[in-house]
Amino acid sequence: MLLLSGHTFGQRASTRLTATFDHATFEQVAAAIEEQTIYRISFNPVWTDSVFVTMSASNEEVLAVLDKIFANTDLHYNLYQQNIYITKERQIMTDLPVGYFGPENKTTKPAATFDYTDFEQREKKIKLAEEKLYIIGTKTDNLQGKATVAGTVRDSKSGEPVIGASVFVENPMIGASTDQFGHYSLTLPKGQHILKLKSIGMKNTHRQVMLYNNGRLDIEIEEDVTPLKEVVVESDRDARVTGMQMGMEKLDIKTMKQMPLALGETDIMKVVLTLPGVQTVGEGTTGLNVRGGATNQNLILYNDATVYNPSHLFGFFSTFNPDVLKNVELYKSGINAEYGGRLSSVLDVHTREGNLKKISGSGGISPITGRFTLEGPIIKDRTSFLIGARSTYSDWILDRVKTKELKNSSASFYDLNANITHKINDDNSLYLSGYMSKDHFKLNSDTAYRYSDRNASLKWKHVFNTKLYGVLTGTYSKYEYTVNSASNPVNAFQMSFAIRQLAAKADFNYFPNAKHTLTAGASMIHYGLSPGNYQPYGTESLVVPNTLQKEQGRESAIYIGENFEVTPTLSVYAGLRYSYYQSLGPRDVYQYASGVPRKESTIQDTVHYNSGPIATYHGAEPRFSVRYIVAENSSVKFSYNRMRQYIQMLSNTTVIAPTDTWKLSDSYIPPQIGDQWSLGFYKNLRGNMIETSVEAYYKKMHHAIDYKDGASLLMNHHIETDVLSAQGKAYGLEFMVKKATGKLNGWVSYTYSRTLLKTAGPTSTETINRGVYYPSSYDKPHAVNFIGNYKFSRRFNFSLNVVYSTGRPITLPIAKYDLGGTMRIYYSDRNAYRIPDYFRTDISINVEGNHKVRKLAHSSWTFAVYNLTGRQNAYSVYFVSEGGKINGYKMSVFARPIPTITYNFKF
Repeated sequence: MLLLSGHTFGQRASTRLTATFDHATFEQVAAAIEEQTIYRISFNPVWTDSVFVTMSASNEEVLAVLDKIFANTDLHYNLYQQNIYITKERQIMTDLPVGYFGPENKTTKPAATFDYTDFEQREKKIKLAEEKLYIIGTKTDNLQGKATVAGTVRDSKSGEPVIGASVFVENPMIGASTDQFGHYSLTLPKGQHILKLKSIGMKNTHRQVMLYNNGRLDIEIEEDVTPLKEVVVESDRDARVTGMQMGMEKLDIKTMKQMPLALGETDIMKVVLTLPGVQTVGEGTTGLNVRGGATNQNLILYNDATVYNPSHLFGFFSTFNPDVLKNVELYKSGINAEYGGRLSSVLDVHTREGNLKKISGSGGISPITGRFTLEGPIIKDRTSFLIGARSTYSDWILDRVKTKELKNSSASFYDLNANITHKINDDNSLYLSGYMSKDHFKLNSDTAYRYSDRNASLKWKHVFNTKLYGVLTGTYSKYEYTVNSASNPVNAFQMSFAIRQLAAKADFNYFPNAKHTLTAGASMIHYGLSPGNYQPYGTESLVVPNTLQKEQGRESAIYIGENFEVTPTLSVYAGLRYSYYQSLGPRDVYQYASGVPRKESTIQDTVHYNSGPIATYHGAEPRFSVRYIVAENSSVKFSYNRMRQYIQMLSNTTVIAPTDTWKLSDSYIPPQIGDQWSLGFYKNLRGNMIETSVEAYYKKMHHAIDYKDGASLLMNHHIETDVLSAQGKAYGLEFMVKKATGKLNGWVSYTYSRTLLKTAGPTSTETINRGVYYPSSYDKPHAVNFIGNYKFSRRFNFSLNVVYSTGRPITLPIAKYDLGGTMRIYYSDRNAYRIPDYFRTDISINVEGNHKVRKLAHSSWTFAVYNLTGRQNAYSVYFVSEGGKINGYKMSVFARPIPTITYNFKF
């Protein structure tokens, strides 16, 4: 805590300080010095994170104050002109010593001095911007009432928008955070204000404004480059406490790149899996199970376009190239009204827009993959581009692995990203992005799998005035796969599936005053499915062609939401989304006899629909959240949300696989509906350096998807005969402790969760486990994750990743019996047993190149070991009838430590 005297920025010619500090962090002390005096202070937060100051200074020289603060530490200060540098050295040399380049020669020129020109010019530019008085609006003598200042915050080096920056004034305390476009809007009393800006990884700054009427102020801020740059997960360390959103994680790209992962490639999906409440069913999958939800119950957005399969290479890589990413947010609860279409979560991924100032690039090479990204201005400060490419050359290493399953396998993939951003004028901007990927793999068999993803998005942002802006978005998504087998030319086949999605939406953000934020919008999605096409492969094949009927559907929605600050300690969010869905023709629909199970033999009629609606579903999706600040660094939050899902994934496996198909809701398969209640307590410690949280949730699911025993999902013309409607419930507790700064940083999380289903149909064949609750295939009660990073020096850091979780449920064959002379297998109750628990330890060492400012490229090396202990975690568990016995087998893909080395560069 600190108390400042009443100094203003106009009195900053002083070198003396007046302030009282009570267990204040050094960052707070430095801010006080910079606010009252002519000095600017540069320091490494890692060195000062254990420095806390309790003292009073009354018109005391700043250098004397620093002497007292550092008296019993290993820190020192060095003064150069009006800049103070906090170091571990007693003196910084500004001149090279005589004879540095060899014996002194009287005819040689004097030793060179360090060139401070660039540094001083940047500092001077910052100082001028901070001391300038910006006039906002047309001058008037009437300063009664309020006005709004709005604009965009950008990185001064690249021109990229800065997301999550805090823009605020302290008297009265009014603030806002920048959105994904770097946009902010503040409604303030008319008059003079000091507009302050803070953002993790950027230098704190301020602007002096004279607010007469509504107006615009765009601000550029500088990256805070320090020898040991702090590592963060969220842009605001106190956002978990003070923000309205609960169950949300905002991921920082720098943090993700320090995690040790499989095959040396940074993977945001693997990082997401270390967060509380997020699990996966096993090794080598990027399918997310969030708070008891199925993998298909997550809405994954890439620049607002839907991604249907987020994985490459057996699931060991995600589709997201980390070099092009800007912002990743995971919403587990308290989901705002603008999102819909899935029950469990939203993973919202946005790429960078490209450097508006200069051409730059980055890339990396590992034994498995290579990647390269290039970006820069087309028209400086107006139009930018970004192109990223990634590919693999993994077959050569698979041939050398002694594991039989991998030695007889092959795999390859590539993906491409391209973005163009154009600023038409201050009020209009265009954003165009595209993505495509292709995969090919064969896993210990002759069957080859090929699948591809394509999506594109076009956005137009228009600022109507300082209080209102809107974004019009159009997106296209397509996912398709083919499977072919040609080992036996007579039975050679090729099977394919495709889903296409066209979507359009309009979103509006309105900031009427400092206490209210309104959002509203509408969206429409058109789905087109080709559920299955089975064809002969080759001229010798005798396979009979088989094609399933195509499906179409249309989903529309409107929404409105409002954030309202009732008091400084109490804030409320209320939102309402209304969705409307129609299953569309042309399509034939089978009619079944009533009172008996649906199966092919009970079909009574076939009804043909042309282009009109076959089935219609709609309903309200209310959202509500409340946040109450209990104390300065702690808060309590509660949220409720209802979600509807009109598209389902059909899968014979518990993980996301290339052969998974999607099914639209129709006359027989209603939409899934989920209700979630969440309660959380959040507390920050040691000046917001340590974050702690505990969240509890309870979720009810209606019309969840399950299957009859022995269900056939591929090429099934009567899929409604094998799909069952289940009721589900999920509940759990999530604990997390996170240290975001310092030499040692990271987080540890523990999750207790249960997910249970109940399928009680009108007949015995439509009932599972006698109609009582049973564990879902992704029910894993216990999960512990530890992520740690330790910075030995400015060039070396060590990372450790430890993961443990309960094994997933499984249905086992437990007996054999004779029925009419035929041997049959008797299975246990659905999911009555579990596979072995999952445990894995990964380590990595990152070695940075030298930190010279002027060099062709900055590089780093990463040495990592995946599965350090060589544990044989199950990739799959299966059973084979051999010699009259049923034997169970566990397949482990990474059953030994996997070392990798990766070279990264940036210019």
